[in-house]
Formats: sequence, structure tokens, C-alpha cells
Amino acid sequence: MKTIKKIFRLLPLFLLALLLQSMSVLAQNNAEIEPGFKTGSPTDNLPPYVKFISGFGERPNWSHDGKFLLFLDQPMGEVYELELETGIIRPKTRHFNHYGFTRAKYLANGDILLAGPNEPFDPTDEEERYIARNMTWLYVMDKSGEKSPVPLNTLIAEGPAVSRDKMRIAWTQRDRQLPELGKNRAKLYMADIVYEDGVPMLSNKKEIFDSKQLPFSLGDASLETQDFVPPEDVKVTFTVYTINEGSNTDVYMVDSETGEYEVITDSPCCYDEAEGIFPDGEHTLVEHAPSDKTAWPLIDLYKLKLDGSGEMQRLTHFTDYKGYKANQGVISDDGKYMSFQIGKIDTEPGAGFGFLIMDLEEAAKHLGDFKSYNE
Repeated sequence: MKTIKKIFRLLPLFLLALLLQSMSVLAQNNAEIEPGFKTGSPTDNLPPYVKFISGFGERPNWSHDGKFLLFLDQPMGEVYELELETGIIRPKTRHFNHYGFTRAKYLANGDILLAGPNEPFDPTDEEERYIARNMTWLYVMDKSGEKSPVPLNTLIAEGPAVSRDKMRIAWTQRDRQLPELGKNRAKLYMADIVYEDGVPMLSNKKEIFDSKQLPFSLGDASLETQDFVPPEDVKVTFTVYTINEGSNTDVYMVDSETGEYEVITDSPCCYDEAEGIFPDGEHTLVEHAPSDKTAWPLIDLYKLKLDGSGEMQRLTHFTDYKGYKANQGVISDDGKYMSFQIGKIDTEPGAGFGFLIMDLEEAAKHLGDFKSYNE
């Protein structure tokens, strides 16, 4: 992590003072300011504890030693790895033929878990592209980068949850992938990845949640797994999206051993989607914004307590800039840094336009307190 620290020592002291002053004024007036009151880009005036790392790419994912960031160049694109110390970017998936990937995450042993379609499609055809996004499959790619990935032979909706220190994953399957589930239904599964003669495969697969457990219908929406809750990695955070009578998005958590679940945010007013988890197991990132005007608002990143209080601490202010958002936040294994991406209005879900790193220890000196944003 010394490399990342060096990044935040490059700005002159007088510039830091000016930035801190402007951030202080913004914090004092934030509650009274409507989103989008600034023109330009959020990168025009970053606080001193945030560094712009890459001008392209999306869905960054930390290596377990904190030295690399894995990312996609675009939705259903190639996978790349950024070495933070040198700034060198290396392609990870250009040595074999494929149809693009929607997710790429480091497994506990350093191998890479991939999600992507297994059939060709026309990326310019909106319907074909939508089908491809929803018919993605899981693969494991050897960390050597010299072999083609091995299929795990399971469909996945959106992104998988991946344990930091166990060879364990969780994922979602929806009715649009498996019609036999029945309309407006989704299930969460968990399994271990084991190797037999060097070949990865799923073992101990089990269902951990069924949307039928909810006291309401999802409507034309669904569930999405997000993260295992450390250190036991028994509980899993996930997001519930509903489009029935009105729309809502909330953070949930399920115990994979008992099947019991908790509602972490109960916020009809707001969009709350779970993102990267903190290693203390007591907090997670959440994408949050008022949703009274639209079900899919521009969002910023917050640190959310997992105790069910709904209290959160605002970390980013990208929605202050017209047409921008901050999303896809992930936390380094030591809990000291957050990487996240720049998002823009009217783009494909999850699309990013570069990513950044926030020094959370430095940020803590300037951020406000935890409070309820759902009132």
C-alpha cells in the first residue's frame, strides 16, 4: 500500500488547503443543494484524498495484496489489470477468443472469476445485447494468464459475490435466464470452487435464498448478490429491486446456514444498492440517491452500517456535477482504500468512464458523521 500512499503526496500543500476549504463549504451547504448544480466534471476539483487513476475502464476490483486493480474496458469487453506502482496496464483476456465479459474478480488463490456470454451476438442490436447481458456464464481463468478459462457450467445474473480468503462464491439466477423458476422469481446460490487435477469446478452448491421468501412480488425486477460478510463469510449481502406498484431498491443480508434474512435499508424514498464490503464486516458501500422522481437516479457512494439502522456516511459528491454519478465502489482487503468509477447519465447500467482511488483514512478527517438519509 506504500505505492498508493505516494499517489496522495503529489499535490502542493497550498492546493490541498484550497481544496479542503472548498470541500468544507460544500459540506456545510450540501443538505440544501439540488444535484447537478455544477457544470464540468467531478475530476475537475477532486478532494486531496481522491486520485484519478485511469481515464477509461469500469468495474475495478482489488487484488488481495492491494497492488493491482482488475477492470473491464467496457460492458461485455476485455479484462485488463492495472499495476498501481508502475501504472502499467496489461490485457488479461486477449490470448483466447471470447464474446466479452461483464464481470472479473480475483479469487482467494489469485485466479480470476469471469462472467460473460458464451454465444456470439450483435453488439449494435439492442435486443441481442440485452439477451447477452442476461445470459452470462461463470468461468475461472488461471492467474498465469496462459490458458483459456474453464467454464463452471452455471448461468449468472449480474455479478457474483466472491470471498476474500475462501474459495467460495455466491450468485443469482433469475426467471429471464431460467423460465422454469416461474415469473418474477429469483434465487441465490452459494458454492465452493475446488480443483480436481488442476481443473476448477463447483462443489457443495446450495440454495441460500428464494425471492418467494419476501412478503411482496419483485414485479419486473430481481435480486443481485453482492458480497460475503467477513470474517466468517457465512452471511451474504444482496440487493432487492422491485417494480410492482411503484419501484424500490434496498440492501438485504441473508444467513447462508439458516436462510434467515435481514432488511438493512427499508427506504421507499430512495435507491439503495449494495456495493463493496468493508473487512470489519460491520459496513458496506451503498449506491444511494432519492428515487421519488425516477426509479434509477444518479447516485453517489455512501458507507452504510449493517446493523439495520439505515445510517450511512456520504463519501462522494459526484452528483453535484450535472449528468455524473459515482458508482461500483470496492474496498481494499485492508480497508484503507476505495476504488470506484465515474458514471454518466443515460448510459448502459454499470458503464464507466474511468476510475479513481480514495484514501479512506485521509477522507475520514473531512467527511461528515453517519446519519439517516432515508427520512
